Amino acid sequence: MQAQITTPIIKANFGVDADLRSNFFNNLVQSGNDDWFWLPGTPGPGQFVIDTSGTAALLAGYTANPDNRKLPFYKSMRFPAYSVVNNRLLVDAYFVRDYHGDDSTIFASGSNKNGMSPADWTCPVSQSIPDKNEILDMMIHVRKAGPNITDSMWLFGGISIENTTGNRYFDFEMYQTDIYYDRASRRFYNYGPDAGHTRWQFDASGNMVAPGDIILTAEYSSSALTNVEARIWIDKADLATVIPAGFNWTGSFDGASSSSQYGYAGIQPKTAGAFYTGLQSVNNAWAGPFSLVLGNNSVVTTYTARQFMEFSVNLTKLGLDQSQIFGGDDCLMPFRRVIVKTRASTSFTAELKDFVAPFDFFIAPRAEVETATPMICDTGSLSNLYVMNPIPTSVYEWSTPDGHFVGINTGPSVFVDTPGTYIVTQYLQSGCAPYATDTIVVGRLPDCNVLANNLFDFRGTRTADKVQLYWKVMENRLIRSFIIERSTDGRDFSPVAYLQAKPATGGITAYSMDEAIEGEMPDLFYRIRYLMSGEQEKLSPVVHLTQHLPDAGKLLRVTPNPTYGSLHLQVTAAAAEKAVLRIFDPAGRIIYQANILLQKGANTVSLSMPPGARTGMYQLVLTMQNKTSAEKILYLK
Repeated sequence: MQAQITTPIIKANFGVDADLRSNFFNNLVQSGNDDWFWLPGTPGPGQFVIDTSGTAALLAGYTANPDNRKLPFYKSMRFPAYSVVNNRLLVDAYFVRDYHGDDSTIFASGSNKNGMSPADWTCPVSQSIPDKNEILDMMIHVRKAGPNITDSMWLFGGISIENTTGNRYFDFEMYQTDIYYDRASRRFYNYGPDAGHTRWQFDASGNMVAPGDIILTAEYSSSALTNVEARIWIDKADLATVIPAGFNWTGSFDGASSSSQYGYAGIQPKTAGAFYTGLQSVNNAWAGPFSLVLGNNSVVTTYTARQFMEFSVNLTKLGLDQSQIFGGDDCLMPFRRVIVKTRASTSFTAELKDFVAPFDFFIAPRAEVETATPMICDTGSLSNLYVMNPIPTSVYEWSTPDGHFVGINTGPSVFVDTPGTYIVTQYLQSGCAPYATDTIVVGRLPDCNVLANNLFDFRGTRTADKVQLYWKVMENRLIRSFIIERSTDGRDFSPVAYLQAKPATGGITAYSMDEAIEGEMPDLFYRIRYLMSGEQEKLSPVVHLTQHLPDAGKLLRVTPNPTYGSLHLQVTAAAAEKAVLRIFDPAGRIIYQANILLQKGANTVSLSMPPGARTGMYQLVLTMQNKTSAEKILYLK
């Protein structure tokens, strides 16, 4: 019970004013703040967090069949979990409409208390409860005050109750386990191991080493929010032996009985100042796009005064932001499931009344991998693997036991050129433990002879202000398009041009492309990504065009040397002319010969050592109109 704020305020760019509208604050249209929903016609950059798809059908169903109004429904956040929106990291959000009428999500009259194990809670088939305890709707949202894990984490809660007079009491209880409520048996399952909950654990210095369950209790009088209390589930012995590093004990502790080993202990921030805020709605406040279904099954579009209550809690200030207390790991979220309950009185041990069944929270989309090219050739083919549902704040790392990546193996999209098994591992933040994995198998095409060698004779020339690229395809009818990509380091390539294939004809077809360059650009590397019929995507060899021409008087330069098979020839020509290129083996026999057309300036020609060549010293000879140049090549097979 620290100092609180009971006037309208904006926290982490989210309006806490007992109103549901974005770009609307303190009963006025004010562009900028985020909120639960957006009212059409309200301008501004502020975003709303709850998904509103299907609203028209929902309201039409309420009109067509009034029994539909008794049914609950759930809506999650309209953005993927962990999205950065308006420079804030939105962790998750949820809206729940509770049962109306025949409601078995209520506690049976008698001894159901917060400190008990959920295994011992009892629920009737149906019974009435006081209207001041009947939950109509609830909502919850967690976000960071900025885009980083170091920013403060805020929890926002909202609840609408049937009756607006007198004091009202409710709890937002958050669990580490996947607790759930089975309506058929009217029992709770999958609760925690420590008397039905999960306890927080500490080391000798008071640092938290394992997270547990949390409960936030709120009390609203007929005029204002009067109290918000935070508690965590612990072993009672910790009250006497542990001095928490992140917060202080308040001294309160309540379990199932006075002798209980485990229970909820009150906590408060170590620093002074407000850590929570809260307000109640004014009369005729908008009830949101889903309208409001009252206990008598009528549908209204506005709240009466004090019918909707909203609050916020700074989890970081309270010492419960796990990204701050567990080594900066933003994957360790404070809880997994949420139950919202109402109580009979202000006492924490008061009888429980209504509840909203447990629902998932902090559940980010798990990576799902897909590709448009599930079958490729052993060589000369390319497949783009990608995460179908990427999260901008997640890190994706790829691995393979038997395949091969082209370029980097991180990010939501990668390229591979070998059939095999590929695995993506998702981390919610850099440095976190793995969150999810998915696997995809890229199969092997049975007949790839034509496809694997379709693009050939890829070469280029470079002058002070222009690059010219030339290439040929063996079977033009199989080609759909080309994407020419450029790099300055030979690793990271970006598209610079797109060419449609020439009209479908059989046989060899030549292509070319010119690109203007400016200034003292460094070495340039080019490759061609080409799409073939059947959606097969392939990648050409790389052409390397140097920043400077070869030394004066030197017509030919070969790289790399020694070579393991691939060669790049850099040839300087005074004018456009034809030339003959030959490779001689160590015995002086010609094992390769080709006619090439040189352009004026710097030319680059790429080729591979002929099949069957063995380790040894080879001679490469280039014959032009009136000049001959030779280079020795050491081939290491």
